[in-house]
Amino acid sequence: MTATTLTTATRTGRSLVTAAEFETLAAFCAEEYGLERCVAEQVVDQALALVHVMGTSGEGASMAPSQSVDPGWHTLILHTGWYAEWCERSFGYFLHHQPNSKVRTRGLMVDVVGRLQAAGFEVDERLWGTAADCNPPACCGDGPCC
Repeated sequence: MTATTLTTATRTGRSLVTAAEFETLAAFCAEEYGLERCVAEQVVDQALALVHVMGTSGEGASMAPSQSVDPGWHTLILHTGWYAEWCERSFGYFLHHQPNSKVRTRGLMVDVVGRLQAAGFEVDERLWGTAADCNPPACCGDGPCC
């Protein structure tokens, strides 16, 4: 008798767009927000996953990006025509960004990370302020680690 292990493959936010679209978004994010390219790629990846989960779950009002991921969502929105088409194609409606940075608590970020993971996305917890070794560039700014 052989034991089989079932593994659930995770997906990335980057997988939700074409390579050319991701390249455009990551390059813009790096330039516009002064991020190293590798960081901008992670930020855009996480923003795509977040917006997708917000849009497909219909629970966007109860979710928010971390301070580190927010530039990724701004990057998406600033590509207005593309963003509108992507929203329509991905979940059937335009998902508005209604900022409220005062709700960025560690508890909310942990909840958002859990929702992203439940939807099958890879999560870079350093960008959400939920990593065990939290540090200032990765924290959302409300905990003792910052």
